[in-house]
Amino acid sequence: MTGSGRLPGGCEQSEHRHDDIVPIDPDPLGRPPLPSPRVDPVVDIDSSEASLLVLRHGQSLWNARAKWQGSADIDLSDLGREQARRAAIALIDADLRFAGVVSSQLSRAAETARIIAAHLDLDAPFVDDRWREAHAGEWQGLTPDEIRRDWPGFLEEHRRPPGFEPVEEVVQRTSETALELLRSAAGGPPVLVVSHSGVIRALRRHHGLSADRVPNLGGTWLHLVEGQLVVGDDFDPHAAPASSGFDEDAGDEQPRVGR
Repeated sequence: MTGSGRLPGGCEQSEHRHDDIVPIDPDPLGRPPLPSPRVDPVVDIDSSEASLLVLRHGQSLWNARAKWQGSADIDLSDLGREQARRAAIALIDADLRFAGVVSSQLSRAAETARIIAAHLDLDAPFVDDRWREAHAGEWQGLTPDEIRRDWPGFLEEHRRPPGFEPVEEVVQRTSETALELLRSAAGGPPVLVVSHSGVIRALRRHHGLSADRVPNLGGTWLHLVEGQLVVGDDFDPHAAPASSGFDEDAGDEQPRVGR
């Protein structure tokens, strides 16, 4: 974990700042398994020990051009910066108060986090690269039309090329950091995380929940219940204008590797 800003466990609350569950899959890299969650009713901030709100970044330059990003480091568009500002206003209007902000190291997420943190009068975001988007292998920088031309049938059949980060690895690394943050924030305000569409969808699908399109600045709540990770409700970025163009950072369906 690298970055600037205090860890959420050391942040003070600002006056203005504003399920189904299945066990974690066996780790393909042989690391120790995460604690197995149990089935629990849907929970919220008031009924959990700690909470995270995980948001997708604002529109990037490649979102606007319908390019598959993966872990390529692509800047926000002007619309993406405006989406971040409007999302911050929505959080203030909802009277949501956060202990701190954490982001992926990719610039589209990091800048979104900085904009929101500034509006909420919070410390500089803490950067954790485990929140990065999945690497999309040979598809990074390609449009859907280019993928369909060079990889016929792959998108329609939810297949992925060699080099595409396995969804199990995405779930493992993000679940690890989510549990660390939740435990550090126990008993205090929630923590805000800025990450990516593929990360959010992978976590929701892994926990047996719907994994529909995640709009820019949309997201989901994560909760700690009896020491275990629970995925909660979606977050609706009603104050942020809709993004134009391709919305995938990295497709996160269960991959069947081939070419």
